[in-house]
Amino acid sequence: MKHIAKVVELVESKKDDYIALANDIWSLAEMRYAEFESAERHASAIEAAGFTVTRGVAGMPTAFMAQAGRGGPVIGFLGEYDALAGLNQESGATACRPAADAANGNGHGCGHHLLGTASHLAAVVARDYFAAHGIEATVRFYGCPAEEAAAGKTFMARAGLFDDLDVALCWHPSVANSVFMNATLANVQAYFRFHGKASHAALAPHLGRSALDAAELMNIGVNYLREHMPDQARVHFAYINSGGISTNVVPAHAETLYTIRARTSPEAIDLFERVKQIAEGAALMTGTRVEMVFDKACSNVLHNDTLDAVLDRNMHAIGGMNVTANEVAFATEIQKTINPDDLANASRHFAAALRDPRPIIPEILPYRPDVERPVTGSTDVGDVSWAAPTTQCLTACYAWGTGFHSWQMVSQGKLSLAHKGMLLAAKTLAATGIDLVGQPATLRAAREELHRKRGLKPYQCPIPGDVTPPPARAAGTPAARASQDVIA
Repeated sequence: MKHIAKVVELVESKKDDYIALANDIWSLAEMRYAEFESAERHASAIEAAGFTVTRGVAGMPTAFMAQAGRGGPVIGFLGEYDALAGLNQESGATACRPAADAANGNGHGCGHHLLGTASHLAAVVARDYFAAHGIEATVRFYGCPAEEAAAGKTFMARAGLFDDLDVALCWHPSVANSVFMNATLANVQAYFRFHGKASHAALAPHLGRSALDAAELMNIGVNYLREHMPDQARVHFAYINSGGISTNVVPAHAETLYTIRARTSPEAIDLFERVKQIAEGAALMTGTRVEMVFDKACSNVLHNDTLDAVLDRNMHAIGGMNVTANEVAFATEIQKTINPDDLANASRHFAAALRDPRPIIPEILPYRPDVERPVTGSTDVGDVSWAAPTTQCLTACYAWGTGFHSWQMVSQGKLSLAHKGMLLAAKTLAATGIDLVGQPATLRAAREELHRKRGLKPYQCPIPGDVTPPPARAAGTPAARASQDVIA
């Protein structure tokens, strides 16, 4: 594996600029579909590095595709850069302490400032390696918006942007270094808007038709549905509009947002149809009308064991991280803020269940494809994995036990450990892409595995063709407004 040393050298030579880019994106902390500055800084930087950039792909202003090289296998690197609402946090704090000078209340509680930057760097390094060695290959970096409670990649997959990839490479910031081995859930997300009739709640309650009553009855009905859902299915909801604040007015409008998860897209869609029927029943019971607005959906991840084995080999060849006494000391303080249940939950997600974890796990954990994969949440990487052979890794950017979507994750996002994990990811992804370009038989095997796991059927996008990304919807609608504010 002679390419490993050169990949490490190239990443190390560029690391300062990319650490600065990641920190910049951390500070911007822009929400889904509104990552205008974050997307442009990535697009401009990779354009300056010699890639041809196509902005606004798949109908999303903050989505782009950058390409360099030509001929040979097509290697894609997936990047993200959206943040989460309500997680603004002071960097390096060991207590929940929002930054006083923050431009908004958002924070990078899922590490997407690191995710996009490492994939960006990996694409540049792979391109440089191919150019220096006269190797024919096409390298792409995908700027993917709106992963959080959205489906940027699903809209991109529906547009066919991944169809010609020989391999898609991605990663996620985490608390350990390993191949991504978890199962994920498919999901469907939709708004349910109830329209009733306002009336004076005391003088003429009989003339009113409460939209809030309908929303509450829908929630009660869904609670009774939970007993009869498939194993591992999940249903969550939030009130987007609870009908106003006047108790003496029968609410004429109420709105909820539902996320329905299941093991596969067909199961999620079937469960979604049952939830729709409950909403219609609630409207009938209250004399109101319900309007359903389909927001998004994503597929479960199709793991590709052929590619995972190559990624694991390259990750082990690169090796784990060297951590300092100061990094361990800070991680120890962060762990004191994490309750024992959260620490125990971290072990559940890794095949090597660590009974007595250290504050930082710097080595590469073993790849165990034979172990049952625990179920986690959902990701729009799932749709990429149905469209093209896909593999992912995790790297230790945070103290062991740090929960996703937490203030602790935001606090650690600009520190040296986060940067080390980001650089390990860039090295792993670049090395894996380079390795695969020299293995046409492996690429064929990965494609055959994908076809086999798809049941020899083409990818079918779970988002209907007439559903557009929120920015393209009518400006000012509740769904368009809520798309900027809701996380899951």
